[in-house]
Amino acid sequence: MLTRRLFLGSASAIALAGPAFATVRVEEAPIKVRPLPLSAVRLKPSVFLDAVETNRRYLLSLSPERLLHNFYASAGLSTKGETYGGWEARGIAGHTLGHYLSGLALLFAQTGDAAVRDRLRYTIAEMAAIQKAQGDGYVGGTTVERDGKTVDGKIVFEEIRRGDIRTGGFDINGGWVPLYTWHKVHAGLIDAVRLGDVTEAMPVMLAMAGYLATILEGLDDAQMQKLLAAEHGGLNDSYAETYALTGNPRWRRLAERIYHQRVLAPLAAGKDDLPGLHANTQIPKLIGLARLYELTGEQRHADAARFFYKTVTEHHSYVIGGNSEREHFGPPDQISTRITERTCEACNSYNMLKLTRHLYGWQPDPALFDTYERIHLNHLLAHQHPETGMFVYFMPLSAGARRTYSTPEDSFWCCVGSGMETHAKHGESIYWHDDAALFVNLFIPSTAEWKERGFKVELETGYPFSEQVTLRIVKAPRAATAVALRLPGWCDAPALALNGARQPLDRAAGYARLNRRWRAGDSITLTLPMRVRTEATPDDPRMLAYLSGPLVLAADLGPADQPFDGPVPALVIGDTVTALESVNPAEHRFRLPDARPAALSMVPFFRQYDRRTAVYFPRFTAAEWKAEEASFRAESEARAALARRTVDVIQLGEMQPERDHDYRSNHGDLFSWGGRSARQLPWGTGNYLEFTLAVRPGPILLGVLYWGEEVGKNFDISIDGTRIANERRAGPPVKRFVGVDYPIPEPLTRDKDKVTVRFETRGTDAFIYEARTLEAK
Repeated sequence: MLTRRLFLGSASAIALAGPAFATVRVEEAPIKVRPLPLSAVRLKPSVFLDAVETNRRYLLSLSPERLLHNFYASAGLSTKGETYGGWEARGIAGHTLGHYLSGLALLFAQTGDAAVRDRLRYTIAEMAAIQKAQGDGYVGGTTVERDGKTVDGKIVFEEIRRGDIRTGGFDINGGWVPLYTWHKVHAGLIDAVRLGDVTEAMPVMLAMAGYLATILEGLDDAQMQKLLAAEHGGLNDSYAETYALTGNPRWRRLAERIYHQRVLAPLAAGKDDLPGLHANTQIPKLIGLARLYELTGEQRHADAARFFYKTVTEHHSYVIGGNSEREHFGPPDQISTRITERTCEACNSYNMLKLTRHLYGWQPDPALFDTYERIHLNHLLAHQHPETGMFVYFMPLSAGARRTYSTPEDSFWCCVGSGMETHAKHGESIYWHDDAALFVNLFIPSTAEWKERGFKVELETGYPFSEQVTLRIVKAPRAATAVALRLPGWCDAPALALNGARQPLDRAAGYARLNRRWRAGDSITLTLPMRVRTEATPDDPRMLAYLSGPLVLAADLGPADQPFDGPVPALVIGDTVTALESVNPAEHRFRLPDARPAALSMVPFFRQYDRRTAVYFPRFTAAEWKAEEASFRAESEARAALARRTVDVIQLGEMQPERDHDYRSNHGDLFSWGGRSARQLPWGTGNYLEFTLAVRPGPILLGVLYWGEEVGKNFDISIDGTRIANERRAGPPVKRFVGVDYPIPEPLTRDKDKVTVRFETRGTDAFIYEARTLEAK
């Protein structure tokens, strides 16, 4: 429990943050049901507990001092360890610390492990010392490049204070998403207070919130919108939570001002303007609006959150529940042409589950947990390697793809940070309640205590590999209490029993609900027969995925450490369901004998951690296959051949590829068309963009992707300062993407492992979508 005496211990926090506590409790009127606290739930042995334990080992192996390296340096203090590699060695450094704080807080709430809480308290104490040395509430670790040198990222915040704001989508004044990183640390401190019960985090959090507030409050509306054009995470959410913790209306006002009009206003009006947008830049904004709705009752915020959620889950998501391809939303209902090795960024699913929880709290619709379960089982359980604890950035769904995992000390991508949180809290959404009922929405072995009701239960199951779920009453409340178990939408014939006696149930209600005076020892058994079914992509009914019960199935195409050189598997079948032969129903293992070029072994996708897989399959009738086999195989081989020839590739307008390839520009604006992102150089002379690409010995081509209607252009292409082409983009225009290959003279690549590619306008504009270095045929 926070006390005024404790809070007043930080004079700087008070000076920057204003009044610390409200005299009245912040109301949350729209909330109808709430989850049991994570600290009231304990996991029993299962894949979920294994994931938590694996994550605990990884978090405790990390050094807080190394994560704080740049924070110490920024404050003029001696560092206590070298920086980690990967993103922590770049301008975004510090984002991992925020996730680390949240992960530790969640892990403590989930397990009660004192060592975890001790690590959290130590890290907060170090941050307090750093903040004291700064003297103004600042606590940050970002850096920025200036005049060829890496300098403290605090300079960017002070430039913003002066109204000097230059944004390019993923950077502010040359700094890589500093507000995104700021949000992660702010949110981590909030979680330390709420979940870790580390009260000493409160003054650090408030002083930090106050530092940025003094900057943002000085901006006019136009400046604020310009700033918000850059990725800023869930900054509105962290200020809303700060208001919820303190009742100080200052934080509510600021949360409401952090409203990105270009994205959020169309959503509030029910308009899908998502195609081409960076997906995970947007989701946290809607989480913030959902929280603001709970705190203010502002209906347009709920409207935007609901419309966004419905649009993404129904029109922009893959069969595993994840969304985005190459981090971006594509055209609605176009999935079949966007099945690649860079689908389903993990951070997106982590955030979509957060948004699901808000929407369910407003209206306990079991269908929301059908979506939650799909994402949780099929994407996020696949996201963490069960042995190493390492994480996947993109969940590849293309045929023959394999998962690429982080390393312990040299990755620290955004999806490593969200993974630290995801796998610390597998018990957070199992049990929900209103004033008189307990809802069981996920079937995860666990115990839970609803302390206010005097109700303790134990859930026993082998789900999703078992059809039976049993809830036992360990401690019964005195008053009659309803228990409601979710009936998954995929299950056609559920069965319910109380103490072994069959009970009627209303399938249409979405819950198996029993209301009675319970006794210790009572048991409820829910049986969920799992059937096999297929789901087609919305844009191509012949592109199919298989599911068994809640689990997505995938073809096992061999070990991940071996290349996949075969053609894309295809189905030549009549009835899609009967074509699947059961091999081991308890493990959801099947066989597809009528696949081409050979029969396929089908197993749950999430478990194929070290295998190459295929999730989607084009389906043909025998007659169609006879007519189309040659062209299908030729198209598959052409894609495979391009992949084999590719040395390196960059997708313009996408954050991570641009960071990986040292992208730079004087006027390169973000643009999207045809479901792909791009960079646009504006009309004029001397507008340029450049980046690096890897090369190999031997003849090399530069392959560039353009939109076929963009003709009549004039721009130069150079390699390491030597012009190799003047592109005029002569017509005729065509409504499709076209690729142009440019030979690179051999002397320009001799004895090099990479080159700098530059596009520069000569009197027109230029749109560049993709560039790759290729071995010449």
